[in-house]
Amino acid sequence: MTENTETQTAPQQVGVLVVTHGEFGAALLDAAQIILGPQQGVGSVSVQVSKGVDEIVVALKAGVSSLDRGLGVLLLTDLFGGTPTTLSLSLLKSGNIEVVAGVNLPMLLKVLQGRTQKLSELAAQAKAAGQQGIVVPGEMLRKKSAGS
Repeated sequence: MTENTETQTAPQQVGVLVVTHGEFGAALLDAAQIILGPQQGVGSVSVQVSKGVDEIVVALKAGVSSLDRGLGVLLLTDLFGGTPTTLSLSLLKSGNIEVVAGVNLPMLLKVLQGRTQKLSELAAQAKAAGQQGIVVPGEMLRKKSAGS
């Protein structure tokens, strides 16, 4: 697991673990931190073909354990039905955890800016932000120019 562990004291926050195929999650966290600045209590787990299921589950459990600072951990996965999601879902009963599939940058930014909320509320906002972040700009521009 890749984790950002700053030494500064932060308010109690929901931990965020991005679990994806390959290094996609780490890259999303890097992009988010370019926009928002360094973040505490975040990490990523990379699902690689070279890793066995047991090894990935161990990494997930370690990530959740290290990121849970009292408000729980939100696991953001890349693809519903994919290995990162199914393995993340296997942890649901083991603690204060929620899983949201379909992570994108707008979703991650929203989550990182609202981590003092209850886990269930943050998960709902993550879903909404992820959906709202998917747009076809050309379609919007055509509608705007047709209305002018």
